[in-house]
Amino acid sequence: MAILSQTEAQDILKKVLSYSTADECEADLTGSLEGNVRSARNSISTAGAVDNVSLAVTSYFGKKQGVATCNQFDEATLRRCVQRAEEIARLAPDSPEHMPLLGPQTYLASPQSYAASTAAITPDYRAQQMAASMQYCDSKKLSSAGFLNDQTGFRAKRNSKGLEAYQRTTNLDFSITVRTPDGKGSGYAATDFTDIKSFDAARLTAVAAGKASSSLGAKAIEPGKYTVILEPNALVSGSDASLLGALMRSFDARAADEGRSFLSKKGGGNRKGEKLFDERVTIYSDPTNAEVPDITFAGDGRPQQRTTWIEKGVVKNLYSTRFWAQKNGIPDLPNPGGFIMEGGTQSTADLIKGTAKGILVTRLWYIRPVDPQTLLYTGLTRDGTFYIENGAIKFPVKNFRFNESPIIMLNNLEAIGRPVRLAGNLVPPLKIRDFTFTSLSDAV
Repeated sequence: MAILSQTEAQDILKKVLSYSTADECEADLTGSLEGNVRSARNSISTAGAVDNVSLAVTSYFGKKQGVATCNQFDEATLRRCVQRAEEIARLAPDSPEHMPLLGPQTYLASPQSYAASTAAITPDYRAQQMAASMQYCDSKKLSSAGFLNDQTGFRAKRNSKGLEAYQRTTNLDFSITVRTPDGKGSGYAATDFTDIKSFDAARLTAVAAGKASSSLGAKAIEPGKYTVILEPNALVSGSDASLLGALMRSFDARAADEGRSFLSKKGGGNRKGEKLFDERVTIYSDPTNAEVPDITFAGDGRPQQRTTWIEKGVVKNLYSTRFWAQKNGIPDLPNPGGFIMEGGTQSTADLIKGTAKGILVTRLWYIRPVDPQTLLYTGLTRDGTFYIENGAIKFPVKNFRFNESPIIMLNNLEAIGRPVRLAGNLVPPLKIRDFTFTSLSDAV
């Protein structure tokens, strides 16, 4: 039952709203079919599947609200879910930031967010892709640990003011870590797709395997400030802990206005309109982008539009809640999903060729905030760190701890490469001068 059509989903939501006696009511229905396979030491370790549909009902009496959820859709359960939301709402205190529900909205079309090829993935397909990855490592006498996860989902929304929304999505994520037999060399690669037609696990595994073999015999060099080439995996990841991810999460208008952000202005207000980055930095979001399509409506029902956040180094927009936007008379922009950073045409290999001396960083991990108001972060390199000299990789180096801010980083740009898709974003490799490494790490 997980993937309901628009008609099926809206029929359930209409029924839910018909049971409501609240002043206002909204209902959200989400479903997904997920499958995964995990490997370790070139053997399948686990495989699984999840089939789930969930309904959330939010009822409002004045400024009071209550939420109830269920995952069965017979009439008795739906009635009870609505009743429970209303019971909770009547007991709740008034919300000081209550906003009335939105009326009918117009949403952009994003048919690219769903691909039939991805929705048709079978356990055999997952096994075949993972087998090809493991067999490649076996042939090179390397050890691998990989994870493949695919998802087909839908999101539907309806409220008592006439808002109606529905969208289907598909996605596949694959990541692979490859180690040498002695555990002293390590490489990593990751990718994600809406449409799996060009996915090839063995090809990506070969990239990680090459880094693992090349990282053997790493030499210790002095920490300090270096020119670095940061591959996309060093800039974003599937988790919240990433340098560019941290930057984009800081574009919250309220945090800036309340003095809790690098975008806060002394004396009050925010730094929208100021040039804070290198003029080559332009970052925007676009849910209809063919390479990284996304949901075209936010959780509260606001439309997601193409929005520029940084243009030629200038902060152009900040996102906010509806309450904060209305209170301060600012543009009513929801938090985006993925982001797109404009870049050039050079590959990582091209950036290496143009570097006299520097360090290539495959990946960063264990990233933690040090100072949220300057976006200073610390973390470690891993899975392949290499010294560059005269346009070529000369030797692997031991991993470092770094202390760096993406604000400083994006003001020390030397070159921007060609963007690639990663974790639902389009991110280019970056060449940065004076990147700060503070100490060595024995981690592989």
